[in-house]
Amino acid sequence: MTKRVTIIHTVPSLEPVFRRLANELLPGVEQEHVVDESLLRDAIAHDRLTPEISSRLADHIRDAEASGTDAILVTCSSVGFAAEQAARSASVPVLRVDEPMVVEAIRAGRRIGVLATLSSTLQPTVELVQRLAEREGRSVEVVPRVVGGAFDALRAGDVERHDALVREGFDALQDDVDVVLLAQASMARVVDSLPESARRVRVLSSPRLGVERLAAVVGAR
Repeated sequence: MTKRVTIIHTVPSLEPVFRRLANELLPGVEQEHVVDESLLRDAIAHDRLTPEISSRLADHIRDAEASGTDAILVTCSSVGFAAEQAARSASVPVLRVDEPMVVEAIRAGRRIGVLATLSSTLQPTVELVQRLAEREGRSVEVVPRVVGGAFDALRAGDVERHDALVREGFDALQDDVDVVLLAQASMARVVDSLPESARRVRVLSSPRLGVERLAAVVGAR
């Protein structure tokens, strides 16, 4: 019987990124992609995850369960905690995309930089680092940074300015830490485009690691 996964996004431009990764890492597995921009939009407006946002994400997860999916991946770190909450009562695995990279980061260094373009994404990632470090029995120091103006530039369609600001933010952060976490999946392509000489520390992003974890859960690898 063909396996099936559901991938839930809050940023439309990430759907093709994850579709390509799933094609590569989950061959023969059916994919369903759900995009709900309102989840992130409302998290930004409230600068936090609200019960109403969590409830809407839970609705998407229940719909995916009812469709017969074998596993669910939520690609937005801003609603990651809501994904964890929904996972407790779900009948199939529900994964948050950033957990695999956080686990890898806390095993890679003590000073962990977290770079984000939104405070609504920064805080959930920082909290996840602290929580998983405690679970793993590791002592870490989190160095959080928000790249001011980058998200507004992206929303206005100025991709070049967004990318330039992210590169500047990364460069300013990397000399202060052992490893850098990119809190948003959309930032990965910016840092990936940098030459090796511009990356002086290890950089971790969520898309590939998240899909690798999804593949392991459904037995695709």
